[in-house]
Amino acid sequence: MATFQVVSMPGDGVGKTVLPECVRVLDAVGFDAEYIPADIGWDFWINEGNALPQRTVDLLDRHKLGLFGAITSKPKGEAAKELRPELRDKGLVYFSPIVGMRQLFQLDMCVRPCVSFPGNPLNFVRRRSDGSLDEPEVNVTIFRQGTEGLYSGVEWTDPDESVRAAFATHKKFRPFAEVPGSDLAISSRIFTRAACRRIVSGAFHYARKHGYPSVTVCEKPNVLRETSGMMEEVAREIHADYPEIQLWSTNIDAQMMWLTKNPENYGVIVSGNLFGDIVSDGFAGLVGGLGFAASGNIGDEVAVFEPTHGSAPKYEHLEPSIVNPIAMILSGAMLLDHVGETERAERVRTAIAAVIAEGKVRTYDMARLPGGPDAVEQGAATTTQMTDAIIEHLS
Repeated sequence: MATFQVVSMPGDGVGKTVLPECVRVLDAVGFDAEYIPADIGWDFWINEGNALPQRTVDLLDRHKLGLFGAITSKPKGEAAKELRPELRDKGLVYFSPIVGMRQLFQLDMCVRPCVSFPGNPLNFVRRRSDGSLDEPEVNVTIFRQGTEGLYSGVEWTDPDESVRAAFATHKKFRPFAEVPGSDLAISSRIFTRAACRRIVSGAFHYARKHGYPSVTVCEKPNVLRETSGMMEEVAREIHADYPEIQLWSTNIDAQMMWLTKNPENYGVIVSGNLFGDIVSDGFAGLVGGLGFAASGNIGDEVAVFEPTHGSAPKYEHLEPSIVNPIAMILSGAMLLDHVGETERAERVRTAIAAVIAEGKVRTYDMARLPGGPDAVEQGAATTTQMTDAIIEHLS
């Protein structure tokens, strides 16, 4: 039996393409794992009314480790229309399976490194006063709370009277008191002190372990005084145990401006669910885009690793595939770190860095070409060629 058992969930679209490429790299670096295939994604929503079948939940519960590719999500109305006819009008509601996994297994620590590789033509650059270009080194890790906030799923359209009555106890609800139910939608932003402590503690621990000089709480406490305020209060308490690390505070809107002015100033950033999603995509844009954006969803027992890009269905059936597998491969490296295989993880990242620095093999996004069937003819590497190059540099 292999040392590790990993639940393999390709999901939708290009997830089916990039996850096998990641497994190729993990095999090449000597990771002793068995990959257990599991059902997840849009096809299972259409045919079963559940994008995260219980059999997949059971596999994750048993094996504790997962690799996930990508997911297709559509708005409520569109999702309902795509159900098989016999499943319609039965009260089934689509819910993102990755959000479902986070909540079922309390994968509340979503870790998203955004690190620039020298030589990547997609890296952020800025112009100096003399007209020359400056390419700052970006090395930021975002800790995004994964189970609460606006993504907790506590929301209503046409809320019933008990919900309206509860909200009516708050004086700020008065302007909405007479709005007809069919015209009223409510989403709740829920923070708990325990979850804030866990994510902020994780951020400070990571900063100390990896030598980051600062932790930044990126929220909106001047408006969201209760929820953002709670995270800021917890951060100040935990900071007392890490006096060598600076504690900074930014508002999410200002942070999105500053990240393109001085991204090298930031180290570890911690946010609630929605703001963490936003700021991590913003920093990912500075290091090459979502083709380089990996993440880990980590709980006390279960951990699932995934690229942060979507399913990109328009690229799914291109032959040969042109999508960039690096984000998925970096997610595999995060899995290696998680299980203590740090030397192998570093070898994978070093091989990726070598391929990028060499500049001979570039996928269409790195070559700044339009994505489409003509990309390879214009010089873009295929998905397989990029993986082959990384594996070659592993040796």
